[in-house]
Amino acid sequence: MDITVHQTFLPHDDPDASLAFYRDTLGFEVRNDVGYEGMRWITVGPAGRPGTSIVLHPPAADPGITDDERRTIGEMMAKGTYASIILATADLDATFEKLQAGDAEVVQEPTEQPYGIRDCAFRDPAGNMIRIQEVR
Repeated sequence: MDITVHQTFLPHDDPDASLAFYRDTLGFEVRNDVGYEGMRWITVGPAGRPGTSIVLHPPAADPGITDDERRTIGEMMAKGTYASIILATADLDATFEKLQAGDAEVVQEPTEQPYGIRDCAFRDPAGNMIRIQEVR
């Protein structure tokens, strides 16, 4: 089998703030920006890698969840405990400096982890945890 990651989903609660973060701060390409009934789905991804995308979606649009579940999701997003993604870069220090200069919320500066990786962490405007690992 040849299986790859094509898309992953992260929630957003402010599409313009999320778009600015992923496009302007992380430097991702905007692949799609679709509005429907007052909500927006924004697809972004690393430049030059069209096969991998992040879909920023409104969590309220998920079918089959109750109003109580929607409230819980909103509370978890506000605390930064609902969703996360791990990205990778060859130059963690330069990436960290760029993100820090772009006013991203720093959670952890570049750190050598006891389990063998070096990484840092930020939160996007919706509270999603963005960990960035250094590729060695």
